[in-house]
Amino acid sequence: MLTRLAVHNLALIENMELSPCGQLNILSGETGAGKSIIVDGLMLLLGARYDKSLLRYGTESGYVEGVFDATVRARDVMNELGLDEDDQIIVTRRFFADGKNEIRINGRAATMSMLRALTATLVDIYGQNEYQSLIRTGEHLRILDYYIRNDCKAEKKEYADAYARYRETVAALGKIGDGAERIREIDLLRFQIDEINDAKTYESEEDELNERRNLITSAERIYAALGQSLQVLNEQDEGAASELVSQAQREIGSISSIKSTYAELYERLHAVSIELSDVCEVLRDESEGLHFDMNELDELEKRLDFIRSLKRKYGNFSAMNVFREKAQARLEFLENADEHYEALTREKKELTDRLYVLAQSVHDKRTRGAEEFARKIKKELNELGMENSDFRVVVSEFPARSEFEGKFGQNGADTAEFYLSPNAGQPLKPLVKIISGGEMSRFMLALKVISNQSDDIPTMIFDEIDAGISGITGRVVAKKLAMLSREHQVLCVTHLPQIASMADAHFFIYKRSEENNTVTNVVPLDGKGMIDEISRLSGSKGISEQSDTNAQTMKRWSDEYKASLAK
Repeated sequence: MLTRLAVHNLALIENMELSPCGQLNILSGETGAGKSIIVDGLMLLLGARYDKSLLRYGTESGYVEGVFDATVRARDVMNELGLDEDDQIIVTRRFFADGKNEIRINGRAATMSMLRALTATLVDIYGQNEYQSLIRTGEHLRILDYYIRNDCKAEKKEYADAYARYRETVAALGKIGDGAERIREIDLLRFQIDEINDAKTYESEEDELNERRNLITSAERIYAALGQSLQVLNEQDEGAASELVSQAQREIGSISSIKSTYAELYERLHAVSIELSDVCEVLRDESEGLHFDMNELDELEKRLDFIRSLKRKYGNFSAMNVFREKAQARLEFLENADEHYEALTREKKELTDRLYVLAQSVHDKRTRGAEEFARKIKKELNELGMENSDFRVVVSEFPARSEFEGKFGQNGADTAEFYLSPNAGQPLKPLVKIISGGEMSRFMLALKVISNQSDDIPTMIFDEIDAGISGITGRVVAKKLAMLSREHQVLCVTHLPQIASMADAHFFIYKRSEENNTVTNVVPLDGKGMIDEISRLSGSKGISEQSDTNAQTMKRWSDEYKASLAK
């Protein structure tokens, strides 16, 4: 149950908070006052997409927060999602001017899928989206399946698993291809594997080749630098560095016993002399070991081009090895394709046979469920003022086994469509073609009633449930909402006085403007406030002296009706 709703900086709402009761909560107000904004806020809590145009103009951020009493199902979902269980569930949806938003459940960051999975156990909402789904024939099977969900859960789960395996098998068969295509792919794979194997490359080869090429192309510079360095250090007739260092060492050596500092200098010069000697030796070895051949350069360039060509085809050395392993596995698969094809074909047939049995079982339950569903819908429509209406769910005929493969999908082999005759003497026709706005509202209410009889979702929200209805029908809908609210918490946005009079808690939504600023506010109504609002909704407030008296009569009748439900 929703115990608290807070909204900040959403469209015209600056700050709003309401605490609905556990039964029938009515929200009403003038057209344009902002009733739809509250519904938008609730939708955000349930996982609707955030659009930055919803943010109040001139602000940088806002939020919607809902506090719910936890249910057994909600606790199970919290546990599955790795969230801490608690007696209360606090859902916070923050949104920002740049279009970003964040979700928190009991203070912990959550994803959109987590939010939807959790709130689906807490709230059921009827609004424009549900209206649109009802006028799409493709949604009718989904609605029927939701009604019979508890009866065919096991079969549908087994069917879904088998169908997933079937799709994998069909995909594997498709990968084998026909004979000619398979031969072409085998030839290509063999060529690619041989090309990589014959290359005999290794991870550091390209770097080594580049280094050798640089040596060859810089040969003249290298010869000159090595020779000149060796001459300066050790081979000049006069003033070679090594000779000068040795001379300095001898001079310092003659006084090294006089002072410790001189002894240290002597040791350091000795170390320099040894290091210079070693450097000269390396320079001499490098100089004598230089042998460059321009033919070698040509071979290096060819090898580098080949290595780079391999990398363009297969990626770097690591990726090349991965490609070869996959190619080898694919080659082995294709070379044994006949054996694989036979095995996959057998598996496909076995899965299709199993899917046929499961789909037929689901079909039988859908057919039986459709009859029960139609009876209950007709009963509800009868109570909602459509006494002479007829309704039927037409489930397609189940195909023979020979025709099954061309007709089944992830939902079985059935289609379903709702047919309605709203008046006596009229034939049944597709609902999507003939239903009016008022009939749609009553049909949706009937649908919600029978769908939730076997459900434990605690909160139901109705927006536009009174579209296209008035008079006696409005009173019938009000009675139905009151009945629902004895088992569920109900929040209903309405403009009908008949429905408003049934309120256990009534919230008035109004808009005020001051200093070029327009704000939507919500206030809970007391007894007198309820009477005034019922009178206003009836359209006679300020016109007829009997307006308030009639409103009081309507409210008293509604309270007596609700009291009778408890008996």
